[in-house]
Amino acid sequence: MAWLGWAFLTVVSWGVYGVFLHTGSLGMADPANGRIKAFLYVGLAYFLTAVLAPMAILAAKGASLAFWEYPAKGLWWSLIAGIVGAVGALGVLLAFGAKGTPAVVMSIIFAGAPVVNALYSIIAHPPEGGWGGIKPMSEGAKEITFRAFCVFMNVQPPARTGLHSLKALPFVPMGAGQRRLMVSFP
Repeated sequence: MAWLGWAFLTVVSWGVYGVFLHTGSLGMADPANGRIKAFLYVGLAYFLTAVLAPMAILAAKGASLAFWEYPAKGLWWSLIAGIVGAVGALGVLLAFGAKGTPAVVMSIIFAGAPVVNALYSIIAHPPEGGWGGIKPMSEGAKEITFRAFCVFMNVQPPARTGLHSLKALPFVPMGAGQRRLMVSFP
């Protein structure tokens, strides 16, 4: 299970990425160009970690460093992956520049990226047996998903289970500009 350690390394690294990037762009003390200056250093960091480090590892393993001779499919898909990653990093900085806060911007990114990944994966690699091969959610999974949605939407979840028996979804005032969605059962 060594992969799990590497996965957690990525979780921690990407978890602080937005805050560090925002701090770096503010630290440039240049409201007009600070984000682009910070992005320049992101590129430098990528060069150090994604060019020099892999070359050192490949050299230590005795592998070929003639990356221009690598198989075309691997070369181009890896290059495309790097480009979309860099575009995403630029998007983070542009979102910050449009007054998005790191907590909100990064939450949207990390909530939305798995959805995009799932949709792309299912389109690129459809399930065996076609789209009919997708199994519906179990009742327990539906309940958990519904309750998570309630928490996300600041909605009062029902007192008992049974999603099929939902009757009404009226909004009930909570006070000072807040509204809570009340769910009732028959």
